[in-house]
Parts: sequence; C-alpha cells; structure tokens
Amino acid sequence: MRIGGFFAVLMVVVLLGGCVELMNASGTANSQADGSMYQPVTYANAAKPGPYLIVLPGTIKSMNATFLQQINENNIADYAELELGNANFRVLERADLGPMLDEITLAVNMGDPQALTKFRRGKFKSTNWFITFDILKAEQVSKAGSGFDGSTLGSIVGALASGTGGYVGDVATSSVQMGDSAGVWIVGMRYKIVDASTTEQVSTGYFEDKMEVGKKGVSILGVSGNQGQGITLDNVAQRLVQKCVQQIDQRK
Repeated sequence: MRIGGFFAVLMVVVLLGGCVELMNASGTANSQADGSMYQPVTYANAAKPGPYLIVLPGTIKSMNATFLQQINENNIADYAELELGNANFRVLERADLGPMLDEITLAVNMGDPQALTKFRRGKFKSTNWFITFDILKAEQVSKAGSGFDGSTLGSIVGALASGTGGYVGDVATSSVQMGDSAGVWIVGMRYKIVDASTTEQVSTGYFEDKMEVGKKGVSILGVSGNQGQGITLDNVAQRLVQKCVQQIDQRK
C-alpha cells in the first residue's frame, strides 16, 4: 500500500474510533445529568433551631436575556426556603401572606417600620427576620471555540494516493467535521437580612460562582455525534443560595 493510501486508512480508523466514543450517548448523558442533580450541603449549626423568618422575593439586576429566561425571583426564593429549612430555620410560608406580600416587600425595601405594624398579626407577629437574595451579576465573560474541516486534508490525501485508495481517502477525510466551543459565565448573589421590627439591616454577604457551558461535535461519513457539558443556570443559582445559607447559619 502506498504512503498516501496507508495514511488515508489510518485517518479513517482513528477518526471513526473517536466518533464511536463520542456516540456513547447514554453513558455521556447520564454522567452529565448526575453532575446537574441537586447536591445537598452540610450546615454546621443545623442541630440548633434558627429564628423565624420570611424569604422575600429579591431582585435580578442582570439584563441578560438568557439568564432571565431561566431564572426569576420566585425560583431563587423557593431555593432559599428549601435550604433555610434544611439548616433548621423556622421558615414561614410566603403563600400564607397572600396579597400582603407586595406591601411587606415594599415596606422592607423602603426601611419603614411603621408600615409593617399593620401586618403584626398571626404568624407574621413572630417573625424575626426578612431575607432577600439578589442576583447582582450574571454575564458570560468569555467564549472560545475551535474546529476542524477535513476538506483540505482530503484533497491532499487524494493527491498523494492514486486510484481507489486515493478516492476513498479523499471522501473519508473530507467528510470529517469537528467542533468544540465553550463559554464561561460568572453569577454573583447577595443576601440581605433585615430585622422584622426595625427594618434595620442585620447582615449581608456576597458570593460568586463560575459556570462553564460547552459543546463538542464530530461528523464523519454521515455519522455524527455531539455532547454538551457544564451545569445549568438553575444549578448555579441554587449553589449560590447554599453558600449564602451556610454563612447565615453561622449567625444563629
């Protein structure tokens, strides 16, 4: 076999092997799904009951459309109630407040303790803290990609190997398309604790997390495969909430 023909066959074998590995769809998808599942964390003072509190809907200051399509204020508040409950805080259900919730949120944000006095009844009477979780940053800070188009290399192989071997090598190599892209997001979350009686700020904190999203793809001789990687924006928001609650847990 001539050098060109041997090279063409070797290319086909190597690239087909890579494509078959990439096409192991079930294993790849399950592995990625495992990484995106809910991951509980340990709260150091979980054995100690925390104060009564209400999680108010926070604000999302990012105007990134991709982020806003996946995350809203109520998503974050739901995560916060879950994690604060796991940390043994006495969380009062927001749904119990009904239409009062918007008025309470406005009074807290304006720092007006007098406006809160009219709500001092029922479960609200025992509330110690109001807590909000705000997204201050959500942006894709970097993006990179690379690819391979086999058409040029196929022409070279076809020229080096004459006859059938050259034709097969040209077709096989020219059909190869590879791509790899990745982007990195940085999301920042602030929590704020407000005293339910005075509306004075008790504590605040800020955390950031990084999320990488990417995609790899291979196509050869009409057979293609692709896989994505990275966690979702939902996962990032929940993990940031967990970091905030771990710090809040230290204040018991």
